Amino acid sequence: MIAGPRLVRWGGFAGSVATAGTAYLGGSGFARVPSINPGTLLSGQRGVLLPVLWVLGMALLITAWWVGRHAVPSTRWALLTAGLWFLPVLPFLPLGSADVYSYACQGFVQHAGGDPYAAGVGGSGCPWLGSVATSWVDSPAPYGPLFLMLAARVVAVAGESLTGVVAGLRIVALAGVALLAVAVPALARSRGADPARATWLVLACPLVLIHLVSGAHNDAVMAGLIVAGLVLAAAAQPETPGSARLVLAGVVLGLAVGVKATAIVVVPFAVLAALPGPDRRLRELWRPAVAVGGGLVLATVALAGLSGRGAGWVTGLLRSGDTVTWGSPPTAVGLVVEAVTGLPAVPVTRLIGVVVLAVVLVLLWWRARRGDAITGAGLALAATVLCAPVFHPWYATWPLAVLAAVRAEHRWLLGLCAFAATLTTPAGYNWALYTRVPGAFVVTAALVTAVVVAVRRRVDRRVVA
Repeated sequence: MIAGPRLVRWGGFAGSVATAGTAYLGGSGFARVPSINPGTLLSGQRGVLLPVLWVLGMALLITAWWVGRHAVPSTRWALLTAGLWFLPVLPFLPLGSADVYSYACQGFVQHAGGDPYAAGVGGSGCPWLGSVATSWVDSPAPYGPLFLMLAARVVAVAGESLTGVVAGLRIVALAGVALLAVAVPALARSRGADPARATWLVLACPLVLIHLVSGAHNDAVMAGLIVAGLVLAAAAQPETPGSARLVLAGVVLGLAVGVKATAIVVVPFAVLAALPGPDRRLRELWRPAVAVGGGLVLATVALAGLSGRGAGWVTGLLRSGDTVTWGSPPTAVGLVVEAVTGLPAVPVTRLIGVVVLAVVLVLLWWRARRGDAITGAGLALAATVLCAPVFHPWYATWPLAVLAAVRAEHRWLLGLCAFAATLTTPAGYNWALYTRVPGAFVVTAALVTAVVVAVRRRVDRRVVA
């Protein structure tokens, strides 16, 4: 029996209220204290109510989201319900990570005229340094110049009030979520998919509430810009593939890259989306490629100049893989090799993962020439998440924002999002850190199994053919 809209709405709201209680009792605080890891959380060292509310809240949110995809009566209902779920967590501490505090100090450095890409925030004089996770104190900012300018503007308005800065950064994230609320149903309509269901899958996902709304991650802005750019590209008139709309699509995607470099993988698929399928010839792509590429370059150059930081943010990307957990499949394989042989294998398997990603992206693009370019873009983001050296739960929102707008369900992605929502404690400690080696063996075994199954299916198809 499928639950009705009323039960879904208020069941999820009850989960949001319980989750807000965990933010009040044990969210990511302004002062760094000993981490609330899974052991201390479940043993009741911070009180019994905190773990009870966390488990109850997550269970209700995930269940309501999962069941609700079959009970969404309209896009308006989906928007109102997701907005209702967001309200309880807004007045309280961030959930799921302490990244918002590193955003604050990076914004402080940018506002003060320093260079966040030259070094970490440790020697910057940031008044909120005590709130920043130790892993980020000495790491250069890995984010693009657009986000640094937004963070600097928040600091300029809020002054020395950390509460004001966190609230401002949360408003920036909410602006990204609002852009998703507009762009996701528009993209779904352009693909012949149900806009209400697409809106629900994205906005009601527990990852959005915990990490984008409460945690104020800048992924919200990047994802919103990616989907908006794809909408513009897909809406370009086939007879005018070099139109101003495509240039604007390139500009919007350039702004997404200006938040996080990850967005660049979508650009080649935006070029394909500008032409009607299913058979796109290579010689027809040069005009949309010039238009989208020109807009991308224009936005990139403008952001580099306005921020005063040029291309210095590339340096920060080199330090974005410091976290070593089984959440990243290439890292998990490396951890298994290290556990068995004692050799330092993680850097090698991570490099192999990057090479595999490059190959997969090319294959996805080539396949998308004769298929759905939007699905290709979503799968490219999924491949980037799975092959990257580091995985954080909120990364799963990248492919979700795009693939929710196509007609295929991609239940594997929904399952990944549901699982990822359970990976952090309220204060941000990741279960993958707590179970590093055992989890690496499980992920590696699952990866090997998936490869074997895929190979067997391919062989069976060839035999049948």
